[in-house]
This record gives sequence, structure tokens and C-alpha cells, in this order.
Amino acid sequence: MGGSMTTQPHVLVVDDERFFRESIRDALAPLPVRCVLADTGEEALKLAEDPAMGAAVLDVRLPGLSGLDVLAHLRADHPHLHVIVLSAQTDQEQVLEALRLGATDYLAKPIHEEELRLAVTRAVDGTALARSWDSLSSRLAHLANCEASLEALGFELQVLARPTAQALSELLGAARTSLVVGADGGEALRIVASVGSELAPEELAKTRTAESVAGLALGADDVLRIDDIDRDARCSGRVRYGQYAGRAALLAPVTVDGQAYGVLCAADRVAGGVFDDQEVALIRLLAAHLGARLSGSGLARNEASDSSRAPQFPGDPEEAQRVELALALGAAITDEVEPEALMSSALATIADSLDALTSIYLVDAASGRLRLEAQHEHGARSDRAELEVGAGLTSLVLRTGRLVAAELPESDPRFVADIDTPADAAPGPLLCLPLSVRGKVLGVARIFPELGEVASARTGELLAVSLSAAIRTVLLYRNLLEAIDDVARARRNSGAG
Repeated sequence: MGGSMTTQPHVLVVDDERFFRESIRDALAPLPVRCVLADTGEEALKLAEDPAMGAAVLDVRLPGLSGLDVLAHLRADHPHLHVIVLSAQTDQEQVLEALRLGATDYLAKPIHEEELRLAVTRAVDGTALARSWDSLSSRLAHLANCEASLEALGFELQVLARPTAQALSELLGAARTSLVVGADGGEALRIVASVGSELAPEELAKTRTAESVAGLALGADDVLRIDDIDRDARCSGRVRYGQYAGRAALLAPVTVDGQAYGVLCAADRVAGGVFDDQEVALIRLLAAHLGARLSGSGLARNEASDSSRAPQFPGDPEEAQRVELALALGAAITDEVEPEALMSSALATIADSLDALTSIYLVDAASGRLRLEAQHEHGARSDRAELEVGAGLTSLVLRTGRLVAAELPESDPRFVADIDTPADAAPGPLLCLPLSVRGKVLGVARIFPELGEVASARTGELLAVSLSAAIRTVLLYRNLLEAIDDVARARRNSGAG
């Protein structure tokens, strides 16, 4: 259940003519990919078993097993793999059949190198996104099962600690996980559960919070992500529990009844590399659920104001609905490619499930304001065309990268009516989510449920991960279209010259 691939993606090039195989390999040399060459369909199917395969470039005319037969096998055995077909100008019928079979793109021979690189870049990213959605879907289902299992155990630390650490290890693909809790009024930490390491008796003793790596996260506002624990200045001189082989770690604060209680820790990612955004969201959700179980009263929903908190009770019957929404959103997004259709499908799925006005804003590079990119109106309600940045709860999300989930946002002193309400200026429940790509917040999503409906932070956590991935796809697609237009323009100018 690992995250995104950390190895360089491979591109399978299948053509019976050596000239074309090697020309394609040479043309793709500037890209961060490794070409794997095959001259028959049978060889191609064997090579496609490599999990590092990120795309395929396939000639429709092959001796023996035809290109169309190879495509059919690839789609059946590797449904996430994006396949580009190659054809001569006279092979239009075969091209149409290839597209019907699920090819994601096609190029005509002779091949233009820049068009090839653009097509392969799009295919590799498409494969990675499809695999990411598949991973997210299975992880969300597993998270729901883990939470249900924890609920069956009751509310006591001694029975929840070990199963929670084990669930975290499975969810994140982390070789070592642990739960530490505060002691002596928060001045010390002690480990209460560990998975993946045998701790010496002296390591079970209390450690001063100020001297422990885990102490960095006790009472913190959000998950602490460490990409290299040996080089991170925050960790210098601090005690670690166990001898970590890897250098990446996640530390999630556990809060009980609004008070700092402990830290859920994960390290040594089995797949290697650093922990990704999905894994940050998953450890955050599990830590919040553990805090709810230990408090016996539930999760705080209003993250916009420390003084206005509402409980979401353990055993919440809407938990399955939240996971189903995230899965439906993933399906809606992966079924679309064109940006406007993708965003429309995503917002419609959320609006229908939550009975809400939904919208997406991205930062305008020229003005610095938030510009409305897409919305799904709710009855006569619509959102504002632009939003000022610098004040209000919406701007808080953009600035901090933390979601706001408020049933009564107008009760928060940071609320600004002209920013934090839709176009009708009517205040009401607000769920505002950061849209992040590679750690940078590029915009926000706003959800305005009907009055009296719950604005759930747990729902927001799931949706933020999904919508951020959707925005990444939208921006990638737009960049590729611009690059294709640049190539076409250059070719026209070259012909005119």
C-alpha cells in the first residue's frame, strides 16, 4: 500500500523496426524516463510486468501478435498503464480501433520529436495519477476498516495503542511506527506502543519532551513531515526511539478534549523515499480518530476557532458515507481528462453528496487574487467571481494550508463577510480546503452546505487530498496544451519561412 513510485518511470517502446525503436529512445533521452525496447508483442507483454512501467509507445503493425492484440492484453492486465499507439497515415481504421480499445493517444509516422515527448510526458503522468487514485481508494477503504476495528475496542489507551500503531504501519507502508504520550504535565514523553522494532528497556523510560524528536509534534497544529531526519536542523541533538534505517518520518499530534496528549509517529517508508501528501492526510485522520476514541466524546469540527468546537461522536454513522464520497470523487475525476469537464464532474459529485454550493479558486498570477475557476451552483446560490487575499477565513486557508470547517463561521473573529460568504452574502456553514501541489498551496475549494448541516473536518481532509490531485491534473493538462500550441505555431512559422 505504498505511495507514488520513487524509481524513474520506464517507457515501453514496441516497434518491429529497429530504426523507429532507437529513434524514439533517442528522442526521449531529455526526459526523466528510461526506455525499454521490444520488437515483438510477446516480448512487450513480458516487459510490461515491470511495476516501474509508466507508459507504452506501441506500433499498431507488428508481426505475430498484432499491436491491437498487445493493446487489448495491456488494457486487461495493466489498466492504469497509458498507451500511445503509432501508425502510418494509411492505418486510420486500426487507429480508431486502438482508441476504442483504450489507447490514450496516437501519433502518426514520421514522428515529430517534440510531439512525442509531450505525448509521453502526458502518458507517464496519467499512469501515475491513475495508480495514485487506486492507492488512495484502497487506503481509504482500509482506513474505514481500521477505524471500525478501533471503535469495537472501546476507549482505553492500553487496548487502543498497539492496534493503532499497527494500523498506521499498514496504511502508510511504514516499517516502524509508534505512539508516545505526554507525561509529567507534558514535560516528558513515554512510548506506549511500537511496531517494527524491539525497544530496549531503557528506551521505554520517559524522555524529556524538549530532547525528543517526537516532542517536536506534541501540541503542534499539524503533522510534522521530515524528509531527512539526519539533516533536518529541527531534529539535531534530539532522541529517537529505535534505530531508524530510513530518514523520512511523519509525526502527528494527538489531541484529547482540546489538550495536547501524545504523538503518532511513522518512519522507514518501505517503498523508500519521502512520505507523500496522501500519507500526511492519512496519519492526520488516524491521529484525530485516536484522539476521539480516547476522549470518548468525538472530534472537534470547527478548526477555524479554538473557542467554538462541536463534537463528532465516535461510531459516527456518516463515516462510511465520507469514504464513499471520496471514492466517488476519485472515479469522477479519473473518468475525465479535459480540465473544465474534470472540475465540473468533481464539484457535481461533492455538491450532490453534501447538498451544497461548491467552488474552486486558484491564485491569479497577475493580480494575486483568488479567481473562480469552477463551481456547481446550489439552487439560486453561486459563489463570488474573485476574492481578495489577505483577510478572512478563506485567506487563512490559503496562507496556512490548513482547512477551515465551521458551522458558524461568522462567530470567528477572523471571518470577513465580503470574502467568506457566497455571492448572496448569506452566512452559513463553511468548509474551505487548501488545494496543494507538491507542498505549495495554489488555491482553495469552498463548500457551503445548507443551514443546519454539519461542516465536517474529516470530510474535508478526504476531499482536500482528492481535489488537490485533480488540480494537479488540470494544471498539467493546460501546460501540455500550451506546449502543443507552441510546437504547432513553430511548425507553421517554419513552413511559412
